[in-house]
Amino acid sequence: MYCINCGVKLADTEKRCPLCGVTVFHPELDRPDSEPLYPPHRSPLPQVNSRSAQGVLTAAFLLPLLITLLCDLQINRRVTWSGFVIGALLVGYVIFVLPLWFRHPNPVIFVPCGFAAVGVYLLYIDLAVGGKWFLSFAFPVVGGIGLIVTAVVVLLRYLRRGRLYIFGGAAIALGAFMPLMEFLICVTFHRPRFVGWSLYPLIALVLLGGTLIFLAICRPARETMERKFFL
Repeated sequence: MYCINCGVKLADTEKRCPLCGVTVFHPELDRPDSEPLYPPHRSPLPQVNSRSAQGVLTAAFLLPLLITLLCDLQINRRVTWSGFVIGALLVGYVIFVLPLWFRHPNPVIFVPCGFAAVGVYLLYIDLAVGGKWFLSFAFPVVGGIGLIVTAVVVLLRYLRRGRLYIFGGAAIALGAFMPLMEFLICVTFHRPRFVGWSLYPLIALVLLGGTLIFLAICRPARETMERKFFL
């Protein structure tokens, strides 16, 4: 038995199409009653104390941080290698744990905060090793990717439609950013020539983005893909 609207194959006990939601109708076939897939009465899951979980996660980040700092001070009498470990732990805390302290964390706020934390950490590494590559490489790369990801998050949150356009445009923008990244590498690290490796991700991302935008524009092609891959 097949759906009269989208053509997907259905089980004999289906009352609605799981893909498009259209009511199943077959005049010559009686649908037998079958056991439901899920029990009618499900016991509620026990509530987890969110504050306790956040405290445990915070302690899980603080414990290695303190151990690393104490070991470094004990051995070198000053902060040396422990700064890199502490910075990485703080970046992980800002990205994964800090949003859990809020009942309804807004990704529009926390996604840029995560990229800002990564940028500050890279700045610390640059100053610690004397690399002088932060302003010419790390800052524009982290800032550019952060802007693209933040724009996607903002559009997905405040627009109800057009996700294919959003992801397609983001893929094309990210692909266009690849040659700029290779140029920054050549300038910052004094590479002798422009190799051109960035053209491969550029072509792949542009093709991916163009395909997504084409599916967003062409409804028959989009519906065919949905039926084929059950999207």
